[in-house]
Amino acid sequence: MTEPDAIHCDQFLPHPPATVWKALTDPRLHARWWAAGDVRAEVGHRFTLDMGKWGEQPCEVITVEPERLLSYRFARTTIDTTITWRLEPEGNGTRLFLEHAGFDLDTPMGRTAIEGMGRGWPSLLRRLATVLGEGEGDGNGNSNGEGEAAG
Repeated sequence: MTEPDAIHCDQFLPHPPATVWKALTDPRLHARWWAAGDVRAEVGHRFTLDMGKWGEQPCEVITVEPERLLSYRFARTTIDTTITWRLEPEGNGTRLFLEHAGFDLDTPMGRTAIEGMGRGWPSLLRRLATVLGEGEGDGNGNSNGEGEAAG
């Protein structure tokens, strides 16, 4: 069952879980498909993501299961939601599941955030697929996801 205060989407990526995991946890790769920040797969690690016109958003890692699950609180001082990435091997690649939960739909900010991010996440997952397809060496990836999936 899908919660009304959450966004759910998934993307098949023709890469092994280790490669997808690296894109979620390596700051340099993360900046190429979504946002710059010192993301790290370490429970308790606090970092910020540069969300462009929405500013630096504080985050804190709450769950890590290497190459399987990464969860962190996102935008703790504003919308205070939780982003959870789940990786499942599928055929010759990985199915990446996203759950972005905890939006306060009783506030205008919460409603605006879920609507905007609900539109933005699918394109960011496609961008992730593109970046992984390019490999790491070309240096021509996008620097952040400004304008998408940010509230």
